[in-house]
Amino acid sequence: MEFKFEKLRVWQQAIDFAHEIHLMTRSFPKEELFILTSQIKRAADSVALNIAEGSTGQTDAQFSQFLGYAIRSGVEVVTCLYLAKKRGFINDEIFGKLYKDANLLIRSTQALRNTLK
Repeated sequence: MEFKFEKLRVWQQAIDFAHEIHLMTRSFPKEELFILTSQIKRAADSVALNIAEGSTGQTDAQFSQFLGYAIRSGVEVVTCLYLAKKRGFINDEIFGKLYKDANLLIRSTQALRNTLK
């Protein structure tokens, strides 16, 4: 059985993005495990989780609300990327790629949300 969210391209993007964030954090210092590592991974996972939760058995208004949560989680990831770069955990190349991916994911989520209004 297929869930509605599994058909959404933006949900698939969010799953891939969360995986990329997970891989990136593997190189973070161990002392960051319960600080920035945990925060950025939870925020990235939250994008996909909110898209899925909002799409299942919800009204368009409720789905729109959950997409808003997903967008805010995406922006949280961007801020964490800035912190990771500032602290020297990632270089400009990694930052640039993930920043671009986050921007695309946020814009795609906003576009989906706009179709519900």
